[in-house]
Amino acid sequence: MKEMKLSPSVMCISQWRGAEAVFKQLEAEGVELLHADAMDGTFVPNLMLGTESIKNLRKMTSIPLDIHLMIEHPEDKLSWFDIQPGEYVSVHAESTRNLQRALTRIQEYGAKPMVALNPATPIYMIEDVLEDLAGVLVMTVNPGFAGQRLIPQMLDKIARLRSFLDREGRPEVSIEVDGNVSFENGRKMRLAGADIFVGGTSSIFSNESTVAENIRRFRECVSMESGVGV
Repeated sequence: MKEMKLSPSVMCISQWRGAEAVFKQLEAEGVELLHADAMDGTFVPNLMLGTESIKNLRKMTSIPLDIHLMIEHPEDKLSWFDIQPGEYVSVHAESTRNLQRALTRIQEYGAKPMVALNPATPIYMIEDVLEDLAGVLVMTVNPGFAGQRLIPQMLDKIARLRSFLDREGRPEVSIEVDGNVSFENGRKMRLAGADIFVGGTSSIFSNESTVAENIRRFRECVSMESGVGV
């Protein structure tokens, strides 16, 4: 099983004015990625994190960005985001007629290309771009808004995707999960085969405890060594 990575969602930080203090906590806890959602109001019915906001994130933290582009025709707009080497960048299979071109352009920036799949989008949509992928982002809720409940059948989708990738000789390809990644759901997702977790208000930014304590609890919940459940 691949080593897990935690990718807390910027859209779930309640006060941007105090975001730098939150980022310092995330850095201190060894968080691997920082999930930044870009929404255009067309592909999804919401607006979030414009190009300048994402650029400013890099000035506020040393954590590599995990950029999730929920925008139409991303292949024409990648240059707007000043993508940096080593960052993860997800484009939706449903958002473009030129998916392979978009993935190639992400690679040209030295970043790690990923395809995002909405809940109703079948796994076979990635079949002909497997050689271009560093990962697949499985949306476990319909994209656009935080605070939604997990769609239960997405756990089976994660497991089927992991089996498909392994069968196709791509065990190194990551599976990222986004949507109600709670402490309990995170463990179920891990057992299904996920290894990158987008944490939001149901885990990392839960008001029940501090950010640091939530991170430690989440890592323990998804640890396959400890056998700890919730």
